[in-house]
Amino acid sequence: MMPERLNTRSKLEHARSQPAASGKAIPEDRILDAAAQAVLEVGVARLTMAELAVRAGVARGTLYRRWENVRAVVAALITREWARVVAESVPQDLPTARERLVAGVVRTIATIRAHPLHRAIVESDPELLVPYVFQRLGRTPAHMLSILEEGLRSGHDDGSVRVLDPVLQARTVLLLAWSFVVTAPAVVGSRTGAGPELTALDAQLADALDQYLAPRPEDSPA
Repeated sequence: MMPERLNTRSKLEHARSQPAASGKAIPEDRILDAAAQAVLEVGVARLTMAELAVRAGVARGTLYRRWENVRAVVAALITREWARVVAESVPQDLPTARERLVAGVVRTIATIRAHPLHRAIVESDPELLVPYVFQRLGRTPAHMLSILEEGLRSGHDDGSVRVLDPVLQARTVLLLAWSFVVTAPAVVGSRTGAGPELTALDAQLADALDQYLAPRPEDSPA
């Protein structure tokens, strides 16, 4: 039992009451908002499509027309939430693409790591994350890779990022950063995904990424 799951609506800043969609349109955001609240309160394993339909105020058929089961709904929810985090984490006021990329990556992983949705899944249903660690890439990492590649190409253009294959660079950055989401809390013994030890580790990640991405003297033309 996780006491912090009680009265958690305030934890989800994005949660909002939306009017029902008209006609035959599926009110996807309303359903995903309901799913987020349900995961915080009861976890994934105990949530059913019937309960989710009641929470979202839709018929079960509406859910099944788009998702085959609760795990598919939660996967869509995670994709939506992490895409929002990525979009909101990249600062636009830093002078170089490398600085923006490094700051954006570190801010993204710190936000996801402490996000109440991620913490609820880690604490109650960690097996939900196993396929994305060992078996397949998933939509969220694929989206992150595309954003990273775009940022790396901008860094190549402005001269702030070492010019290598951007696909290889993006994968390396993602692998480095994702361990700070999945493994770092266990290393320091944090159940919240936040705290001074993790902040210190994030600073080390920023330094490692900056050094990896910075142009090197040997890359300069003779």
